[in-house]
Amino acid sequence: MKLIILQEKLKEGLKNVERISQKSLTLPILQNTLLKAIPNFLCLETTNLEIGVKNWVLAKTEKEGGIAIPTRLLSNLVAALPNKPVQMETKGLVLSLQCGDCLTEIKGFDPAEFPIIPQPKEGEKVEVKSSVFCQALARVVDIPSLAIARPEVSGVYFSFQKELIKMVATDSFRLGEKKLFLPSALSQEYSLILPQPTAKELINIFGEKEADLQIYFSPNQILFETVMPETSHPQIQLVSRLIEGEYPNYQEIIPKKFETQVVCSRNEFISQIKTASIFSGKINEVKLKIDPKENQILVSSQNPDLGEYKGSLAGKIKGKEMEISFNHRFLGDGLLGIKTPEVIFELINEESPAVLKPVGQEDYLYVAMPIKTS
Repeated sequence: MKLIILQEKLKEGLKNVERISQKSLTLPILQNTLLKAIPNFLCLETTNLEIGVKNWVLAKTEKEGGIAIPTRLLSNLVAALPNKPVQMETKGLVLSLQCGDCLTEIKGFDPAEFPIIPQPKEGEKVEVKSSVFCQALARVVDIPSLAIARPEVSGVYFSFQKELIKMVATDSFRLGEKKLFLPSALSQEYSLILPQPTAKELINIFGEKEADLQIYFSPNQILFETVMPETSHPQIQLVSRLIEGEYPNYQEIIPKKFETQVVCSRNEFISQIKTASIFSGKINEVKLKIDPKENQILVSSQNPDLGEYKGSLAGKIKGKEMEISFNHRFLGDGLLGIKTPEVIFELINEESPAVLKPVGQEDYLYVAMPIKTS
């Protein structure tokens, strides 16, 4: 292959694909990026066999061809080059790069050894704004935890309904649900479980892009794609395997009624939880006393080795008085997922799950299990 490409564009493309490349004792080729020169483009590909990423970068192609190059080496080299055009040419399995006064040769590998990244595009597609989709996904992406016995809860559950997408995640101690309304209705409904690493990579790659994100479904894979401005040519594609299995009926976990409801300042609540967490002890316990008579929430924590903390915040409270304990991290994560100035905090009793919701919006809710003190 032989081509000329801008250093800053090559650097940006490598940034999008390099995180997928990983060490593999059984398949060393996975530590490489596949470079494919085609008319007008250089395509960069990486895969770990679970996720595959392709990024097309505009280039002046003089000769088509391909080579696999160690990812970290190539990324470090390109980052160190001056912001000038880069001439790339292969001779056998050696890639030469010339940029300004820099001339480098890198030993590569046969592109035929690199795994083929599938293109599941046979079904219906959904189109959403990339940044909006990723902002919604970010509200639940950190909730799942690895569960070997129950792999289905290790990912993010997506329910693509006629006019909205529901994104759900749980780790059995807490649950988050985010709704994203679609600009146009789907002809049928879909549901799938996306691995958490894929969800995080989606946010890394597409989170700050304003382009339309196209989502294609297949029985055991999913494809996310953006296209280049003013063309129909793909710019970035991410393909992932899906988690097999049936997601639990999470609706059963969400309380339908409450005995006590609190409306309070989100920022003040976060501040109190953060301060109390300093003295929270080994199980991260923070105690809340809900006082409807005084319209006050008392926040406290105690650590026998460090000391104790007591604070309070005002709120509009209706219902019965209650004392309840939570893991401060779980409660804090739920509050951070809410973006409105005020939050609704609904409770049943000291042992039942509590619900956090934004005031004035119905697109997000967060369920947290309390710490049982008895």
